[in-house]
Amino acid sequence: SVLRCLRYGGPLTAYMPEAASFPEAQDHQGLYKTSVEQGDAFWGALARSRLSWITPFHSVQDCDLRQGRAAWFLGGQLNVAVNCLDRHVHVAPDKVALIWEKDEPGEEVRVTYRSLLELTCRLSNTLKRQGVKPGDRVTIYMPPCPLAVASMLACARIGAVHAVVFAGFSAESLADRIRDAQSETVITVNQGLRGGKVVELKKTVDQAVKQCPGVKRVLVSMRTDSQLPMTALDVLLEEEMKKEDAYCEPVAMDSEDMLFLLYTSGSTGKPKGLVHSQAGYLLFAALTHKYVFDYQDRDVFGCVADIGWITGHSYVVYGPLCNGGTTVLFESTPVHPNPGRYWETVERLKINQFYGAPTAIRLLLRYGDEWVKKYDRSSLKVLGSVGEPINKEAWEWYFRVVGETRCPVVDTWWQTETGGICISPRPSNPGDEILPGMAMRPFFGISPSVLDDKGNVLLENNVSGALCISQAWPGMARTIYKDHKRFVETYLAPYPGFFFTGDGVYRTSEGYYQLTGRLDDIINISGHRLGTAEVEDVVNHHVAVAESAVIGYPHEIKGEGAYVFIVLKKDSKYTEETLAAELQELISKKIAKYAVPEYIQVTHRLPKTRSGKIMRRVLRKIVENKAGELGDLTTLDDREAVQQIIEGHKRLLEGQKNC
Repeated sequence: SVLRCLRYGGPLTAYMPEAASFPEAQDHQGLYKTSVEQGDAFWGALARSRLSWITPFHSVQDCDLRQGRAAWFLGGQLNVAVNCLDRHVHVAPDKVALIWEKDEPGEEVRVTYRSLLELTCRLSNTLKRQGVKPGDRVTIYMPPCPLAVASMLACARIGAVHAVVFAGFSAESLADRIRDAQSETVITVNQGLRGGKVVELKKTVDQAVKQCPGVKRVLVSMRTDSQLPMTALDVLLEEEMKKEDAYCEPVAMDSEDMLFLLYTSGSTGKPKGLVHSQAGYLLFAALTHKYVFDYQDRDVFGCVADIGWITGHSYVVYGPLCNGGTTVLFESTPVHPNPGRYWETVERLKINQFYGAPTAIRLLLRYGDEWVKKYDRSSLKVLGSVGEPINKEAWEWYFRVVGETRCPVVDTWWQTETGGICISPRPSNPGDEILPGMAMRPFFGISPSVLDDKGNVLLENNVSGALCISQAWPGMARTIYKDHKRFVETYLAPYPGFFFTGDGVYRTSEGYYQLTGRLDDIINISGHRLGTAEVEDVVNHHVAVAESAVIGYPHEIKGEGAYVFIVLKKDSKYTEETLAAELQELISKKIAKYAVPEYIQVTHRLPKTRSGKIMRRVLRKIVENKAGELGDLTTLDDREAVQQIIEGHKRLLEGQKNC
């Protein structure tokens, strides 16, 4: 029809070829309606055309959120590495797959699809020779680099399950994840480079595996020339790979077989290993990458996230490579060697889509416009934001200064659990408005609902509540490794028949979605989710601590910071300064540096109900400097404790200012 042509300056089938199967869809909104109301037809058509199958699937889905069941493309078999590499090598072997933007600016390395396939195959054969079998879990503790991507794809090729651990986690956190995943194999590098500093990753792995008797081998790649002491478990990776063939036969994997585990913080002290499966995840990552960012062939996609997070999995590795794209691996920091690093990289690599975190945008905003305007950013077409809600000031600077008001800003909402972007201003009809700091519109197949605290679905607009998703989608996590009961209790039981995201949301009068923050005890520090219980577990192990409470508070750069309240044991001789220093070191060692709190306040008592429950909302109001909005305190067993905490908070802030 005329409308189908005019909306996109060409046929709707040029935008999405599968639209030919849905004649009733006249534009983007029509396609979205089809994706929600005719899910089997929509996802079936896309899966058949966008993925290469070894065995075709016989059923599109078997999902029931009430029963905790989600399965997609049943009966189908494929190999994820083939979809990300082999099929593109047949078409364009010399196309650049990866641009490794090393820590040292100007020393990028370009890796073609042919080279990445050869690297992946040699590594696949090395893993097999080392005894890795289909279904085995392999822990990857590496910075962004081509061999890290090859490690992920090699696992996928031979049917092993990868568990990438962010290379900033401590030995204790790494050991926890290795043990939970029951990994016998760890892949790492001798040292990392980040922000001009050497990071001793191999030494961290050595400490971790001492606590992991199940580990049988540690494959070590040489990122630097530094020779480190080797243990009996260590295998020099590059030396072994040289011995192997440049081809490895891919294993046919069922659609619902595990592709990877990825650990994320929960509201208890134990991180949860979320399980993502093969076909559904890959399709969802590829589609969101294509349509949210309007990715076109020959574009250079620049996502500056680390591979240790879900953003790196979906939008550095799997989404772009499944689409046959060119993707950037960013090893450095936004301010190394200066605050122009991102924009110098954009100019040099001619990046078309730039996807980063609000924390970095807020940080760079402080340095002014000069560092941005110094570099040519004319290659940019789309700017993206990920990890946490972006505030209006940062959004407007990003749009006006970085994108010169010509690049749409896509503020994306999604989680480790969702596998890919669920709410974002794009895709939409061309010309549809984008409002600052708002995720706005659901992606194809995503049906958001707003529920009140009684579990009622709020159908009208201009309402706030819990963000839930009312039907399954291909990219969603399937379970928590070895703990499906916890998966159901966390995501499916709070609102039966819905997937509970844990986030609060406001639906505007126009029907747009704006995220309002977590509804549980999760802090979002620089886009990194951190369970308050995880920090409390570490703090409470200190010899001087009787009990603690950890609260998130607004932070100008990080979005949120951690604020710790401590009650000391009666016989403790610790000063507040000494205790704070020891606890900060302990948290850095046990979790990661990003988890270290800015504020540690010692108090005689925590505000509790008569039944002994800590009233965290009271602590949160105090930390937010809203002591006049504490509300009803009649259930407190000791109201004087609140006044003491308010005064202590003021003293702590004054002390920080004087420093």
